[in-house]
Amino acid sequence: MFSKPVRILLMLTIIMATFAYAPNAMADDITDTKGFRKGVTLAGIREHQAAFQSFANANGGNRLATFAGHDASAQYVYDRAVAAGYDVHFQEFTFLLVSDRTPPVLQQVSPTAKTYVDGPDFQSMQYSGSGDVTAAVTAVDLNLPSTGGSTSGCEAADFAGFPAGTIALMQRGTCTFRAKAENALVAGAAGVIIFNEGNDPGRVAVLSGTLAPPPFSLPAVGTTFALGLELNGGVNNGPTGVVAHLKTDTIAENRTTRNVIAETPGGDPNHVIVMGAHLDSVSRGPGINDNGSGSATILEVAEVFAEQGRVPRNKLRFAWWSGEEEGLIGSTFYVNSLSQAEKDAIELNLNFDMIGSPNFVRFVYDGNNSAGGGTVGPAGSGAIEQVFLDYFASQNLPNEPTPFNGRSDYGPFIAAGIPAGGLFTGAEGVKTAAQVATYGGTAGAQYDPCYHLACDTFANNSNTALDQMSDAVAHAVLLFSKENFAKQPLVDPAAATARTASSSTSSLQTADQATVDK
Repeated sequence: MFSKPVRILLMLTIIMATFAYAPNAMADDITDTKGFRKGVTLAGIREHQAAFQSFANANGGNRLATFAGHDASAQYVYDRAVAAGYDVHFQEFTFLLVSDRTPPVLQQVSPTAKTYVDGPDFQSMQYSGSGDVTAAVTAVDLNLPSTGGSTSGCEAADFAGFPAGTIALMQRGTCTFRAKAENALVAGAAGVIIFNEGNDPGRVAVLSGTLAPPPFSLPAVGTTFALGLELNGGVNNGPTGVVAHLKTDTIAENRTTRNVIAETPGGDPNHVIVMGAHLDSVSRGPGINDNGSGSATILEVAEVFAEQGRVPRNKLRFAWWSGEEEGLIGSTFYVNSLSQAEKDAIELNLNFDMIGSPNFVRFVYDGNNSAGGGTVGPAGSGAIEQVFLDYFASQNLPNEPTPFNGRSDYGPFIAAGIPAGGLFTGAEGVKTAAQVATYGGTAGAQYDPCYHLACDTFANNSNTALDQMSDAVAHAVLLFSKENFAKQPLVDPAAATARTASSSTSSLQTADQATVDK
């Protein structure tokens, strides 16, 4: 038998050679999956999403890993997969959960009453303490108008004469957020607000930062530059005349959660196809697009595969990951738990994270990085991409590449040398006029205007996107369930892939990580 690298470098002698150069054979594959695609229905997917919404509604409004809304979602998936006849187990793991327990609050009490929005306007600093304080706001050595290089709060001397018990308002700049917060704590501050610096377009949006290392005792949030200007009352140093209400309810402790793994009783255990989607949400909301859409879709695909009595050549393993929103924790734990032989048995990973965005674009992971802007996936990733491209071409559905950049659960698989691919409909990126001409929707608006917000509910999904993308999911799953990988190794396209729409890299893909300093 071929070694794994040879198999990966050598399959689509039929899927690739066939799809790329034999339209009639490609049409046969499209026909072969028609009955399966028809069985995977939008109504079935929406049924699962409605269940996820109900679990969030009953448990504080979210499905955060280790919390009751996620636990209920995991049990639901487990029960449905068992009922469908799969071999199912929970995979438990413990990790440091750093999160809001409940959403933070920031309000201006006076001179103008105003409530700010968690997410677009402000957010908790990572490792913020918990607290609820209403107090006057004191500006600390602000550099306004901003010219860059702010040292606000970086030195103990900045707090000379600081009124104890007030909220320290500081500006992002040249020292770590932790240094600013520690100086404020020593000076007797009751809370900390750090706003973005404002000296260039990249330093005006809501500030995401960390107060590492933990713990830290005061409530602390980061805000936009514009919000900082609202709270400083025209004062660069000293009492601003503004009274604010600041509340954080955070957690930073070791907690246990679980992945759900379901696999077909049949199929070759030496040739495994892993389909994954994360089941957890952020703390702000129920996460019914992010990622109830992917989770519900692979559950529907799994149920229909079983209902139709299909017997796979290759073992199918469906995985619902926990802890994705905390840094791909669940999928990383899974991959790291595998022996090398078990990793070698996995032919490929398919990842579906957000496939119902209301202002959607049909994105396909750019496995061979032909459009640039990302990482070249392990050998075979480009061939997986081609399967989706050929499917969309057969349906006359334009699509665009999105790069591998480590933001979703394919990351641990490609790091282990396992080829990967999948679909995506967009998150916080902004839709262009050209994309509107192709897909419809609203130019200048996010692909998902409710990304990581409380409004990511059952209503925050496009039925069109879910219907089209789930058909593509079903097509790929059935196709890969039947392929003889020993004889047909995955072969990447040698050149940049021709597409039915612009091949420009998605603008939404920027690192979604907390800023450690500056």
